[in-house]
Amino acid sequence: MRVAVIGSGGREHALVRALMQSPRVEHVLALPGNDGMAALGAECLGGDPLDLDDTARRLQARRVDLALVGPEAPLVAGLAGRLEAAGIAVFGPSQAAARIEGSKAFAKAFMARHGIPTAAGWVFDDPAAAEDFIRRHPGPWVVKADGLAAGKGVLVCDDAAASLEAVRRLMRKGVLGAAGRRVVIEERLEGRELSVLAVTDGRRAHLLAPARDYKRLEDGDRGPNTGGMGAFSPVPGVSPALLEAIRHSIVEPAVAGLAAEGCPFRGVLYAGLMLTAEGPRVLEFNCRLGDPETQVLVPRLAGDLAELAWQAATGRLPAEPPAWRPEAAVCVVLAAPGYPDEPARGLPISGLERAAGLPGVFIDHAGTRREGGRWVAAGGRVVAVTALGSRLEEARQKAYAAVEQIRFPGLRFRRDIALFNHGEGTGNSLTD
Repeated sequence: MRVAVIGSGGREHALVRALMQSPRVEHVLALPGNDGMAALGAECLGGDPLDLDDTARRLQARRVDLALVGPEAPLVAGLAGRLEAAGIAVFGPSQAAARIEGSKAFAKAFMARHGIPTAAGWVFDDPAAAEDFIRRHPGPWVVKADGLAAGKGVLVCDDAAASLEAVRRLMRKGVLGAAGRRVVIEERLEGRELSVLAVTDGRRAHLLAPARDYKRLEDGDRGPNTGGMGAFSPVPGVSPALLEAIRHSIVEPAVAGLAAEGCPFRGVLYAGLMLTAEGPRVLEFNCRLGDPETQVLVPRLAGDLAELAWQAATGRLPAEPPAWRPEAAVCVVLAAPGYPDEPARGLPISGLERAAGLPGVFIDHAGTRREGGRWVAAGGRVVAVTALGSRLEEARQKAYAAVEQIRFPGLRFRRDIALFNHGEGTGNSLTD
């Protein structure tokens, strides 16, 4: 089987590595890919996944059987349909099903239609109406841009003044363009965050191992939201009974609801949850694998990723869920100075080979390139360092030992990933 991975980040790097270990896969391609994937032996095609026709033509010309789509934007734009029309099976939902991530307003209404527990929320197209609502109901609120915003569309507000400023930035100043013309003003929930991802063929759904990620830039969940600064799996305290409740009240109603509305979902449905005193509540749905959750889930998967993706893409998931390795995994993201707003680029990186040589350690390239025989930073999140251990503390120690081997000017990372003494994961801090 010839398999293509769509995307260029750490999530896609982890997918490429796993696919190259599958006996079912004879060749792995990536579009656009990155130099880290090329170093693994993947054929990197370059190009733009949002050029849907060109992407479909190029993958068809290379006789690709299966495509795994990493980022959300091509799915929301309709890439799955173009690839399927070219005879390529797709691990990723149709454009209609991807609306569950592409529009916060759609997702909110969808959850209401299907009785899926979530925070109370109100949708506004008019900034004056949104501002009047906030003045009458001071909150605290979470203000969300309706559309895709590359991780910058969720603003967690402590008071009415902050909520009004969020509306002004999104709707009046247009800092996120079209994505912020409509907003959802949502009840701010308190609790612990949990990422529950399910692989589904449109009818059957299997929960993947639970994970928890860290969106805030700084230790102790301070600083701005980012695309993700680290993750770990499994999650202490998440019992089989809790996962069964999440399956019954959230995942299965979402999969059944999408099918009933004529857009069955094939791929990975990601539920970003808040574990509140009243039970799990959905903060958001995503239409794809998370980043950096993928970096901790893929090494723990005991089975064949290519086979699992093929079964979901072709509507033939087996009754048995995937098996998981007993080891724990911890991922620490190394970011460039200035991230997430204006990350520096071109910074020389050293120590990647030393870190990758440590037992049980994986280095996933997210924003790097080869230049003059050396690695340099080429994005905000530069690399993700993941380690396996017999338990979380061992995995954490191994991950941070590997982090200490890597150097570039201004490197920043959180030192509290999988550290359980600072109350991480409170408040609606999930982003798109």
